[in-house]
Amino acid sequence: MEIDLSPKLAKTLYGGDGGEYLAWSPNDLPMLREGNIGAGKLALHKYGFAMPRYSDSAKVAYVLQGCGVAGIVLPEQEEKVLAIKKGDALALPFGVVTWWYNKDDTDLDILFLGDTSKAHKSGSFTDFFLTGSNGIFTGFSTEFVSRAWDLEESIVKTLTGQQSGHGIVKLDPNFKMPEPKKENYSGMALNCEEAPLDVDIENGGKVVVLNTKNLPLVGEVGLGADLVRLNGNAMCSPGFSCDSALQVTYVVRGSGHVEVVGVDGKLVLDTTLKAGNLFIVPRFFVVSKIADPDGMDWFSIITTPNPIFTHLAGRTSVWKALSPQVKQAAFNVSPDVEQKFSSKRMNQEIFFPPSRSTLDPTI
Repeated sequence: MEIDLSPKLAKTLYGGDGGEYLAWSPNDLPMLREGNIGAGKLALHKYGFAMPRYSDSAKVAYVLQGCGVAGIVLPEQEEKVLAIKKGDALALPFGVVTWWYNKDDTDLDILFLGDTSKAHKSGSFTDFFLTGSNGIFTGFSTEFVSRAWDLEESIVKTLTGQQSGHGIVKLDPNFKMPEPKKENYSGMALNCEEAPLDVDIENGGKVVVLNTKNLPLVGEVGLGADLVRLNGNAMCSPGFSCDSALQVTYVVRGSGHVEVVGVDGKLVLDTTLKAGNLFIVPRFFVVSKIADPDGMDWFSIITTPNPIFTHLAGRTSVWKALSPQVKQAAFNVSPDVEQKFSSKRMNQEIFFPPSRSTLDPTI
């Protein structure tokens, strides 16, 4: 049975004056269910507050736009309040309680990608809110809440009935939220737009890889991630994950063309990518992208904390490693054709800048 791999946009699940929460449904993007991957996006307006919750899935969060404040409570630890901004990535293991707040005019947009293999619904996140109209407090009886927190019944009724919001609310502008502390940022987040580059190819592109070395918490999440910024008209080498990992990609900025080749050399995806699109490359399928003139940025998670990729073109490609005779026999070509094939892309890896003819078709 063929699976639809075409990129999709997120749809709003709930929201109000404070903002919205959007998600990708496995009904629209079947690879979410097949790969046990969840994907959602939080969009907080000015003074928007995403109330404390925990999830049934480990996740990686990536700040797409804006700046704000995040509150994170790891199991049996104190709350850490940290300032977050565009480009920040955070690893959120099982059991972590989080809240998010935006006090700026620009919306605070946060992408969530994670593993749903242990979730209630394969391909979807389920959040458990501590309070609000659908919160844990409202589920328990007055007796249980009263005894658990040693409170009078009148106080219990206030706690369980005062907050009518669902997940996201808008706070009064004069309400003072906790101030972030600089020391809380280290080890909890990494800014992918400011971190040392793992790949930097002139006129080609740049990559920052999120792994256990620069953000140890990703080891607990069990996922790797990267931010790729492809220059205008540049190409990303055809390649695949050689450790059976899935690659889940969200287009952050720009647009471009993607092709994916699967079993028996079949082209299974050939389409245009735009900002906001999410798509998934199945295990061992080969993917390549070409950016439009304005370039294209994407954030991906890979379902292993320290992923390994095999590229099929460029200096580090598997074709460079194979002997000339093997290539001649495999392609059924003469030595001179094989030599021309092997002599190209000698000094380039992963990204290929546009040629002069690409930029100017009249050449």
